[in-house]
Amino acid sequence: MNETKQIDAKTFWRALSARATGVVVATARGPDGPAGFLALSATHVTADPPTMLVSIDKRTAALNAVLHGKHFALNFLAAGDRALAEMFGGRGEARGADRFAPERWGMLTSGAPVLNDAVGVIDCVLEETIERFGVIIAIGRVVDVVVREGEPLLFFRGTYR
Repeated sequence: MNETKQIDAKTFWRALSARATGVVVATARGPDGPAGFLALSATHVTADPPTMLVSIDKRTAALNAVLHGKHFALNFLAAGDRALAEMFGGRGEARGADRFAPERWGMLTSGAPVLNDAVGVIDCVLEETIERFGVIIAIGRVVDVVVREGEPLLFFRGTYR
């Protein structure tokens, strides 16, 4: 039997960077208002029933909104939204509800904030959470979707494209 190779976090992130991903901002509305974060791990679980998951670091302030609101929306950013991605990734001065300019954000079925000009939005009600290694895996049933024309913002090898 082969011995298991130990992979450190830096090597793991370098391997993940070889995979191009759409840039997603996950949002929810909690007791303190709208909240969101750059969702590096958001994907589908199954198409029948339509189900998504997002991984949320337990230190992320928006986790409270997801848990209390019992919902989340996955907003797929358009190519021109790099500044928005950076803001929700923690860069810049805006924090919390200050990142939600009313003219840019609306709402669908679950009550989570949705970006009005995202190339796609998947709106979910929270069905289950699983805790692993300091992360909460939030699994949600899809209750609404929006698909718009436009080019997506991508992240590949550490840069936006």
